[in-house]
Amino acid sequence: MKRLLLLSNSTLHGRGYLDHAEDAIGAFLGPTVRRVLFVPFALHDRARYADVARARFERMGRALDSLHACADAAAMRQSVESAEALFIGGGNTFRLLDELYRNALIGPIRARVAAGMPYVGSSAGTNVACVTIKTTNDMPIVQPPSFDALALVPFNVNAHYLDPLPGSTHMGETRETRIREFHEMNTPVVVGLREGAWLDIDSRHCTLSGTTGARVFRKGKEPEEFAPGARMDWLLEG
Repeated sequence: MKRLLLLSNSTLHGRGYLDHAEDAIGAFLGPTVRRVLFVPFALHDRARYADVARARFERMGRALDSLHACADAAAMRQSVESAEALFIGGGNTFRLLDELYRNALIGPIRARVAAGMPYVGSSAGTNVACVTIKTTNDMPIVQPPSFDALALVPFNVNAHYLDPLPGSTHMGETRETRIREFHEMNTPVVVGLREGAWLDIDSRHCTLSGTTGARVFRKGKEPEEFAPGARMDWLLEG
């Protein structure tokens, strides 16, 4: 039974790291998960990133270990295989996915999530849970072996989704335009997940939670708006 909590962002304007999602993370992990394994590969300074995440999870009453402290790739895989829960943080999605491939972590993470290990992703960590990373907003600062991601869910997410600003003089493409371009060449549904929103997935059920909602794009159809609290089980059907 897959269990995933996919956050659009780690920090909401005016609040601290993971503050806006603290209650959701606590409820998702439940009383039995006391130790979380953190994947800090989306940022360059992994040690500092791990310190930030550790301090935040400790305030939630949970210990945190970081994969970057493992001696080698084999030790990383062993850590994944024994983890109570996994948290993959935000940063650059290309760098994150490249490291998952380099350390042969794709298979072990897929297997553990399929077996029921809770997965919490934020921003880049949400992107890599999807079919591909083709709908990330990040620059390709490195080239992973493939854009194919963990495929823990059968759809894609555009994290930090931004609506067009009325009266804006910006001449570049909007997020909606870029997602429409994606659908000219690709078929997966794309969830434009606004900051402050997340998807809570439990086996065959998917609930849109948070405060801001989402805009969902399906190839050949007009985008649809979904409000917080919406049941979106159909997303899991692929």
